[in-house]
Amino acid sequence: MPSRLTPIPTTELTDFRFGHWTDRAGATGCTVIVAPAGAAAGVDVRGGAPASRETDLLRPENTVDAIHAVCLSGGSAFGLEAASGVARELEARGIGLDVGPTVVPIVCSSCLFDLAFGDAHARPGVEAGIAATRTALDEESAPLAEGTVGAGTGATVGKLTGAETAMKGGLGARALALGGLKVAAISAVNACGNVVDPATGAVIAGMRSEPDAYTIVSMEDAMIASADTMAMPLDRTNTTISCIVTNARLTKAQATKVAQMAADAYAHTIRPTHTTNDGDTIYVMASGTAESDYPLDLVGLVATRALEAAICEGCRAADGICGLPAYRDLAH
Repeated sequence: MPSRLTPIPTTELTDFRFGHWTDRAGATGCTVIVAPAGAAAGVDVRGGAPASRETDLLRPENTVDAIHAVCLSGGSAFGLEAASGVARELEARGIGLDVGPTVVPIVCSSCLFDLAFGDAHARPGVEAGIAATRTALDEESAPLAEGTVGAGTGATVGKLTGAETAMKGGLGARALALGGLKVAAISAVNACGNVVDPATGAVIAGMRSEPDAYTIVSMEDAMIASADTMAMPLDRTNTTISCIVTNARLTKAQATKVAQMAADAYAHTIRPTHTTNDGDTIYVMASGTAESDYPLDLVGLVATRALEAAICEGCRAADGICGLPAYRDLAH
């Protein structure tokens, strides 16, 4: 039976704006998703080593009903500074929660670890957040660039045996429509595990057999084979961070549930996933401008499909930097 899901550009979700700041020399960057009119939001944190900001605010029992941006960033915990730049730029434009004397932009953020693969002292800061936000709000609409850009600039995958046998990850963005429902997923793929296309079972990027080899091996099998001696050389240095945006009408609790459902995309594409060395986090932002209501389970399913595609494309679109090969360097 042919699918009714239709691929669309991310720009068709007109309630949201997207922008990158990229530092290829330092192998880091950030990506900003802005909802100028605000959006109901939820979050799901599955990994054991998250670096995040304002996730508690998204709990359904807390009082803030809408957020204005999500910032995905490299730089590990240092990269949380980029979200302050996002907030400053949004306040300057009058975007945020009206508190009387000013507006307070509600900006959530999560960061991935990229300090070991480029310049360990290059991190997205306040100015990076400002620049990415200006790009999102001021530049002409175009499909969001993918690969070695923004938060995916320094992303890597397949790191069980260290940097020498890892491969390049990246940032992917994919959007789907189902009737009047529109859902997009943006993901910076910096997983400990290998990335697999769930449609074919083919490995896209991951742990290589040797430093100079272009053969990818099963990381799960390697973990089992080395059970008595296994050690993680890059402890707590992995994370796949994602943001799903939709025009669906969702409450905070429903947005949280969609984030939980969409986490299945990680299990479908990353092997192993949600390890103690990953800080996996998924945000959901819902503008509520769809003309009809859609079942929550349907929104979650479409979000999962979009996120699967974004994770795969983040690795397919990446190009190698810092001496690490990417998918496009392999023979296909």
